[in-house]
Amino acid sequence: MPTGVAIRDPRGQLFDAAGRVLLRDGPGGLTSRAVTAEAGVAKGVLHRHFAGFDAFLAELALDRVARTGAQAAALRATAGSGTVAGNLAAALPDLFSPAILALIRLVIARDELRARLRAATGSRIPLVSESTAMVAGYLAAERDLGRVAADADISTLAPTLIGAAHLLFTDADGTPEPAAVARVVAAVLVAARQPP
Repeated sequence: MPTGVAIRDPRGQLFDAAGRVLLRDGPGGLTSRAVTAEAGVAKGVLHRHFAGFDAFLAELALDRVARTGAQAAALRATAGSGTVAGNLAAALPDLFSPAILALIRLVIARDELRARLRAATGSRIPLVSESTAMVAGYLAAERDLGRVAADADISTLAPTLIGAAHLLFTDADGTPEPAAVARVVAAVLVAARQPP
């Protein structure tokens, strides 16, 4: 891009470009040069808006963590409507989109990034931890409404569901069929059912 041309949303443009590079080339192909080339901007644009490439990657992940917060609020708002299993099954594809799965692989692959994110969020595995908290918060809201058993072990159910869903979405070629997602959710939630 020629110098002097204003970029509307350089951070968003760079984040979107990084997402495309991650999906196409995987964590190994994500470099500052690949991101700026994909975004169609000079390499200096990234360094003008971020302290370095590691800082850029941390901000990218934190941006996605913030989006999980919005998803958590939306899921919690469904408490008391529909079915518990149906609400969770509908929420999981957004938590495990191909872009999020690629970002999780990146976080796992880069020690420095993981350390930065841990310092910023307190999460052991950023994105996965927030997704687990989202499910736990929703299940707690449903328990308060009497739609989940009062003695349900939410601190075990939430990570179990996230782990099982993560494997399902990772193993699928693309997004798994809704029926497969519903089966996983139903199997995990057996322990959370409120007796009649």
